Amino acid sequence: MRRITYKESGVDIKRGEDFSRFIHKLFPQKTSLLSFASLFPFKKYLKEFKEPVLVSSCDGVGTKLKIAQFLNIHHTVGIDLVAMNVNDIISLAAKPLFFLDYIACGKLKKKTLSLVMEGIRKGLKEADCVLLGGETAEMPGMYEEEEYDLAGFCVGIVEKRRIIDGRKIKKGDIVLGIASGGLHSNGFSLVRKVLDKKEIKKYKEELLKPTRIYVKPILKLFKIFPCDIHGIAHITGGAFYNKATKIVPQGLKMIIRKKWPVPEIFKIIQEKGIEEKEMYSVFNMGIGLILVVNKKSAPKISSYLNKFYPAYIIGEIIKGKGKIEIE
Repeated sequence: MRRITYKESGVDIKRGEDFSRFIHKLFPQKTSLLSFASLFPFKKYLKEFKEPVLVSSCDGVGTKLKIAQFLNIHHTVGIDLVAMNVNDIISLAAKPLFFLDYIACGKLKKKTLSLVMEGIRKGLKEADCVLLGGETAEMPGMYEEEEYDLAGFCVGIVEKRRIIDGRKIKKGDIVLGIASGGLHSNGFSLVRKVLDKKEIKKYKEELLKPTRIYVKPILKLFKIFPCDIHGIAHITGGAFYNKATKIVPQGLKMIIRKKWPVPEIFKIIQEKGIEEKEMYSVFNMGIGLILVVNKKSAPKISSYLNKFYPAYIIGEIIKGKGKIEIE
């Protein structure tokens, strides 16, 4: 009987080891490749925090990957992967500490996945976060040869009394919106439903713009205005009607006024026959992060944020039922 090897089934262990060595060179701060798990020195944070609380997030890039793979453009989705996680971490006022990635593919193509990892490195640098470990899984039969999927996991830290979870939101607070870089990483199943292949190629730059990473300006904001930020919402899947409402306490309502400039790509998508409420239920519509802030400090906070990204006063908090109303 002929002996069958793992490589013949579609999994090349040597190719995986070579890619691991590449990652180790790309991220020299990673722990030894011989380890079964990763270590993170935590002692210094025990000195900086009286009651440290760890904050975690796990997220992916979704079907935006299908567009990246169709267009053979892979250098931005790694940034998206980092952004989707670290932006969630800062929504609780936490500082991202370390990140782990998971890549699953039909066949490990180093040229393609190297571009993905370069994007992850760029995103982590922007977030001042380290890659601590990860997994690359070659899974023939589960994925086609050219397909891959991404998932990320991030851990951050925050002082317990500094956690921002929306409980301090009150009537009269102002809602600020920080501009997104475009679609970010949500709604792409609908995008692929309404745009044909020719249109996807035409609008490729807009469609594959990476998700903005808000970590550094927001962490600085906490230091400048430590008591004036009452709630933060990362506008991702579910958009305004799902994500923005998560931070609104019972008995209050967030009024959103559509007075910011909506990027053209959203208008192009909407013209394909999508109702406005559906658009605001699926897409960020040009607002990547929402902050609910003290009314008196709102102009100063908005002025500070505009040094980094366009920021707009887009609403207020009132008493009422229903959590959100978009005017």
